[in-house]
This record gives sequence, C-alpha cells and structure tokens, in this order.
Amino acid sequence: MNKLRIRKIGILSVAKIYAVMMLVMSLLISVPYGMMVMIFGAVMVGSGANEGMMAGGGAIVMGLMIMIGLPVFYAIIGFIAGALGAVIYNIFAGIVGGVEIEVENVY
Repeated sequence: MNKLRIRKIGILSVAKIYAVMMLVMSLLISVPYGMMVMIFGAVMVGSGANEGMMAGGGAIVMGLMIMIGLPVFYAIIGFIAGALGAVIYNIFAGIVGGVEIEVENVY
C-alpha cells in the first residue's frame, strides 16, 4: 500500500468536471419538467379558446427555454463553483498539508 497526498488540484480541471456534472444533473430534471410544461401548453392550445392559444403558445416556448436555458445556467454555475472550490482547497492544502489517500497496485 502506497500513501499519496493531494497537495494541489488543477483549478480548470475541477471547474470543467463540476460544469459537466451540473449540466447532466440539470438535464435529468429540466428536460422532464420542460416536457410537462410543453404538454400543458399543447393542451391549452388544443382547447380552442383565444386565451388558451396565447397562454399555450407561451407555455410551449417556456418549456423549450427551461430545457435549454437551465442546463446552460447550471453548467456555468458549476464551473464557477468548481473553480472556487479548487482554489479554496489549494489554499487550505498549503496550510494543512492536503488529503492523504492510500493506493494499491493491482495487476
């Protein structure tokens, strides 16, 4: 068993990983939610009333915005949070000494 210590982590690499993780997690939530909003809008459009047509069309557009906009927003927030987390880790790892991990070579 070898002990290794993580003294510093790459800020950009952590930020990219966080951005992708947040993008995927957001897609899991925003796509079904956006689809429900779009279905609700389609039902309103199908009702035939003028008010239903206007509100339904808006709901369909809103559903598309949810499915596209939220994942992009969460990816940006994830990138920023990952970069900040890596910077904070690097600062404290310099003071405390980092995280020790135990690894084993398995062949």
